[in-house]
Amino acid sequence: MLSKVAERVYWMVRYLERAEDGARLISVYGDLLLDLPRSAGLGWKDITPVLGVPKVPVRGRRAPTDAAVLRFLLLDPRNPGSLRASIANARENARTTRDLLPTEAWRAVNELHLFATKQLARSVAQRHRNELLGELVHQVQQITGLLTGTMSHGAAYQFLRIGRYLERAEMTTRIVDVAAALLMTGRKELAGYENTLWMAVLRSLSGYQMYRQHVRRRVHAADVLHYLLQDREFPRAVTYCMHELEAASGKLPKSAALVRLAARYRRDLGKARLDRLDLAEVHQLVDQLQQRFGTLHKSISATWFHPDMAPRRSAGPQAKPAASA
Repeated sequence: MLSKVAERVYWMVRYLERAEDGARLISVYGDLLLDLPRSAGLGWKDITPVLGVPKVPVRGRRAPTDAAVLRFLLLDPRNPGSLRASIANARENARTTRDLLPTEAWRAVNELHLFATKQLARSVAQRHRNELLGELVHQVQQITGLLTGTMSHGAAYQFLRIGRYLERAEMTTRIVDVAAALLMTGRKELAGYENTLWMAVLRSLSGYQMYRQHVRRRVHAADVLHYLLQDREFPRAVTYCMHELEAASGKLPKSAALVRLAARYRRDLGKARLDRLDLAEVHQLVDQLQQRFGTLHKSISATWFHPDMAPRRSAGPQAKPAASA
């Protein structure tokens, strides 16, 4: 298959995964803000780093309101990492590669885009948010299921797997990092809500129920970190994602160097003694993981998409516009 087609397939699924994870995170974080006291001082600005938004544009000298931040995360065309932009980019990449996709999957992507265009603005209001974002998550998961169940598992499908699991691993580390960063602020008001915060982290990754079945005791930071970073069976754990990335890459030509690199990163993560790390060290570990994900993306790009060019820098959710004709 053509390298530009492979790249579009890769980015299509990354944008879909990004939209799903972002929708779930915004929904869970909204519930968390209702559970925590106002004195904790948390607002929507605290999750902008997770979604790759370093700074929300402001008018004048006033700080942006929570509603303005939320609109920026959900809708603003100036934010290439917004949910609406991610879905639009996924749709554009799907449109230019629809000959490779099952017809049902292309229709589902198009319907998701229409839903986001018409309904997503209503999710700024609290009373509609969970319902609409839940529907968005459901539609993305439906697309994932269609692709898995009806698409031939050849080269194009392996690029889907690579994009999905790299994006998923990166988002997992971002969500863990924001929890560690909030607790590192030393706010006394948050001290009594540490377990609530880690439960929100699990729910934002749809992992709370599976965590309780696996760990079988109260939520504790070290257990959550181990489960989300090192578990080999939970589909959103970083170790699981890295293993899937290795497996998918190994089915493509010229992948030996990439597979070795991914395997080394996975083994290094498996050796980390998470129960001995303080919050600052967790932040350092997550920062290292995110840098390594950037290195993996560069290697993927240099191996299959732009073999005649030097690897280009990836800056997370805003790094790559939709690949279009």
